[in-house]
Amino acid sequence: IVSPCFRKKNSNLRCLWQQRDRHQLARVRPLVRYLLYEIMFESLTNKFEEIFSSLKKAPSLDEKQVDEGLRSIRLALIEADVSLDVAKEFISKVKPKALGKEIIRSTSPGQMMVKIVYDELVSLLGSTSFEMNLNAVPPVSMMVVGLQGSGKTTTIAKLARYLENNNNKKVMMASLDIYRPAAQEQLKLLGEQNNINTLPIVEDQLPADICRRAISAANLNGSEVILFDTAGRTQIDLQMMSEIKQIEDIVNPTETILVADSLTGQVAANVAKEFKNTVNLTGIVLTRSDGDGRGGAALSMKYVSNVPIKFL
Repeated sequence: IVSPCFRKKNSNLRCLWQQRDRHQLARVRPLVRYLLYEIMFESLTNKFEEIFSSLKKAPSLDEKQVDEGLRSIRLALIEADVSLDVAKEFISKVKPKALGKEIIRSTSPGQMMVKIVYDELVSLLGSTSFEMNLNAVPPVSMMVVGLQGSGKTTTIAKLARYLENNNNKKVMMASLDIYRPAAQEQLKLLGEQNNINTLPIVEDQLPADICRRAISAANLNGSEVILFDTAGRTQIDLQMMSEIKQIEDIVNPTETILVADSLTGQVAANVAKEFKNTVNLTGIVLTRSDGDGRGGAALSMKYVSNVPIKFL
């Protein structure tokens, strides 16, 4: 199933989304997740391995050695585009545990240090998976937000396919982006290509009116889930935030998903913070995870927003 996806150069794993059989998807997805995490965190992993290789050799660790090791870890996090505040907070949690931890029999102090850092990273990223929240009276509304160019519209179509294939839900997509040229036409085309119902386009209609029309249309055509594609900007501004807050009040979504570019870098923490303060954010989708990102956006956004990363 997987091999055809890697035979073509620069396939970027895209054809994995084209697997229509649910049983095939179930077998492919764990491998994809493993590959993406290997790619995303490869740089950070290599840095940590260099740091831990020297710590493991030490028969004992004093406070000076712990400080030096943690300083190297902090620099590795910052080089991986983890925001400075997140890196500092991470180190402040690891240090007291590293200094006060009892050494387990048959392990060296260096190995205990590795375990402490590992446990803290697992705690930061989360150790459990989270499904999409469909616990509401149909049609269930879900809203996708994010900056322009982050991949919201394409992600909407992928989420629709996921819900239809894995949850047996009838999905309708609705574009609220009246600003970007051909944004609504793009979502309509994606719907046609993937056989997903899309709200018909009505010219010169405001986002709030489109929301109300989408809910009425879903009640009429029997759609169980509505995915709202909100408008983005090149940067966060008051007008965009006011608009998505108004949309949230109208559609009352069970899920508000922030779509962000994995290559955003240290700006990712600020983006997550602004959206978290404006709407009831419930999850994050990171796009371009198969690029040369260094994992910093994932760590920063998860820490600042305190919501799960639901998809890569």
